Amino acid sequence: MAQERVNIREHIKKEPLIFDGGMGTYYAQKTHTRGKGVELANIETPIVVEEIHTEYLRAGAQAIKTNTFAANRIVYQGDTALVERILHTGFEIAARAAEPFGAYIFADIGPVTGLPPADIIEEYYFLADSFLAAGARHFLFETNSSAEGLVETAAHIKQVCPDAFVLTSFSAFPGGYTRDGFFVEELVRVAVESGYIDAVGFNCVSGVQSMKELVHLLGTCSLPLSLMPNAGHPIVVDGRTFYESAPDYFGKGLAAIVGDGVSIVGGCCGTTPDHIRALCAALRDEGSVTAEAEERAVRTALAPSRSPFFDALRAGEIPIAVELDPPETGNADKFMAGALELQAAGIYGITIADNPIARARMDAAMLAGRVYRSLGLEPIPHMTCRDRNLNAIKSILLGLSAEGIHNMIAITGDPIPTAERDEVKSVYQFNSRKLSAFITNLGERGDVVPFHIFGALNVNSQHFPSQLGLAKKKMEAGMTGFFTQPVLSARAKENLRTARDTLPGALIIGGIMPVVSERNARFMESEISGIHVEERIINAYHGLDREAAEELAVQLSLEIAKDIAPYIDGYYIITPFSRTSLVARIVKELTARRLAQ
Repeated sequence: MAQERVNIREHIKKEPLIFDGGMGTYYAQKTHTRGKGVELANIETPIVVEEIHTEYLRAGAQAIKTNTFAANRIVYQGDTALVERILHTGFEIAARAAEPFGAYIFADIGPVTGLPPADIIEEYYFLADSFLAAGARHFLFETNSSAEGLVETAAHIKQVCPDAFVLTSFSAFPGGYTRDGFFVEELVRVAVESGYIDAVGFNCVSGVQSMKELVHLLGTCSLPLSLMPNAGHPIVVDGRTFYESAPDYFGKGLAAIVGDGVSIVGGCCGTTPDHIRALCAALRDEGSVTAEAEERAVRTALAPSRSPFFDALRAGEIPIAVELDPPETGNADKFMAGALELQAAGIYGITIADNPIARARMDAAMLAGRVYRSLGLEPIPHMTCRDRNLNAIKSILLGLSAEGIHNMIAITGDPIPTAERDEVKSVYQFNSRKLSAFITNLGERGDVVPFHIFGALNVNSQHFPSQLGLAKKKMEAGMTGFFTQPVLSARAKENLRTARDTLPGALIIGGIMPVVSERNARFMESEISGIHVEERIINAYHGLDREAAEELAVQLSLEIAKDIAPYIDGYYIITPFSRTSLVARIVKELTARRLAQ
């Protein structure tokens, strides 16, 4: 076949390899459809698909992508036969179009998501094997937000076909991170170190100038670098997406970046044969289109200021942090008064929940800034994945960094109650582990101060080994320790002991929640996920008035604190019903006992 007559590796050493542009968006433009399920066009309208390939080749493209981006069994609901037909037909159509031009054919494989890692790899293997059987020798894995499954699949391809050329391409926001929270430097490093990937790059999401910023952010790369930007930023009209970047602007801008070390260029969403034609013309005039002589911005890591809470944990002082729910109105006076009372009692920090039980409250990050500025008390805000996309999370992290706040608890977050889900949608762009990795990388890049990131550890779980396995993954992602769910049972105490033995190096802050009545105990046992109150504690409150119940709450909390002391590095007391005076009593007693030792 024509693609095998020329060694692609030698090609990119001599000159840039020019790819085609968008398929789905251009198909929609030509056929006046919305472009959904464009891969089915390989079967339903193969002539149109071949015409599009040919238009790009006549415009100057030297490589074309098969029309198979979203052809996998997740998208097509497990229909293996249909997916294989789409893949094989797509490759045959591309081969027919490429033959007269001697062009390279790349098997186009889009991201496989929403499955466990082993299943993702299995699906990639299926797609790769289907293309190999059809005769593919060049592969493009594009629009990825992580490297999950890519290295394994590249290795598999090379085992079957050692001469195969594998290009992986990631989609990143202008800030240099993907929707899964991974930074381009890390993803490219994984590709480079794999030994199986032949070229790496970026596509989609961004226009030419944003792609240029990614290249400058990345610095040097030992693999050939690929760029396939969109035709500018999209606009949406009546539910349809349009791109308005002029072909000439696209072509000259992308040609200029070739001078910055880019070996492979093409287009993604919104680009047409006119954009590729303009790119080819600009490359021919490359002598007058030179790369800008820009200095690379050297990022200097921001130095963290002192964190009394974290320092006390490391020093073995058993510091106490107290959780206080933010107000449900715009008035924070009661919250601030409670925080002041707790500060006077001797706490080291105050944790601020982020819309607990998925009910809207005052923003935890903004309230944390006020606490720190007004009281000098160290806040530890929660950061959930539920209500914010990646851009919103980064904005908040930048603000916390500017406020001098260096500790946080990263959690997935409670889901929106069922009755509200039709109107109020949860975001969940990623989980707490990915959030931790994102925050860690922001600190390493110097965008924010290095945060001390804590996670949640459910010591009440009946399947605690799985919790420990997840905790280890969180630590690998950058978490330094865990705030536990409240200990109110023998099972929780035993799990806490196991956590201490199983998670060496983790800072563990043991949870204590004063029980204030029998009704309160039964509510926690029955309706709050992650809390288990053993029956002996529930029964102990039977028939007690408020005063007697409060005395029992203090004694039980102190008893639990003593029992868990060998297994923890600090205490985490959760305030029930904003009763800060009750918690202050417990804090004072715990502090007195520690000082007396």
